[in-house]
Amino acid sequence: MSGIAGKVVVITGASSGIGEATARLLAERGASVVLGSRRTERLDRLVGDIRSAGGTAVSRATDVTRPGDVRELAETGVRDFGAVDVLVSNAGISKIGPMSDLDVDGWSAMIDVNLRGVLNSVAAVLPIFRRQGRGHLVTTVSTAGLKIVPTMAVYAATKNAVRTVMEGLRTESTDGVVRTTSISPGYVNTELDSSIDDVALRSRVRGAMEDFGMPPDAVARAIAFAVEQPHDVEIGDLTIRPTAQD
Repeated sequence: MSGIAGKVVVITGASSGIGEATARLLAERGASVVLGSRRTERLDRLVGDIRSAGGTAVSRATDVTRPGDVRELAETGVRDFGAVDVLVSNAGISKIGPMSDLDVDGWSAMIDVNLRGVLNSVAAVLPIFRRQGRGHLVTTVSTAGLKIVPTMAVYAATKNAVRTVMEGLRTESTDGVVRTTSISPGYVNTELDSSIDDVALRSRVRGAMEDFGMPPDAVARAIAFAVEQPHDVEIGDLTIRPTAQD
């Protein structure tokens, strides 16, 4: 039995990429997974795959910019499985581009999904964790916040804001009830580039993903490593990147 078996894990952004890989891996290791995303057809297929492989999964349409959606996703874990042990806040978009493009709508969208989505996740599960006496919040951050590069200023800002929120929550949670983990992946071969509007930039990012991006499974294993630790051990920050990334 792993430290994952028997846990109830809620995952946002679960329909593809890191979220999907994490759902499959944790379910394979014995967790009951509660999956949220806006793309319900993909969620339905993923739930079917997990159940066919002998795992336990349910799903719910979830837009992380809506507090009620995330709250209902978390409550689904409580209703169906009696608890929420872990919430993996993974939903994110990448409306990257030069600041001079003045893409105010794109900036706002990243703030809404990447930052407010995490805050909505905190608001959804913190009362549950406090009521249970324990819980673990995992967020997908990014190496974009560690090395600031052109075109990623606002995207990196949202990720660093999340890093700050998680550290603040950690300092308020030294009573041992809530664990926090920030996972910072480098290039991962996912569909994140699909949210980039600039065609040339999207092509360049897609090329990097295909040339040396990690498979989503690599990040899923890092998340599993943090989740499987005993409750008195906290993996606060974990950076995982391709060896070819500068």
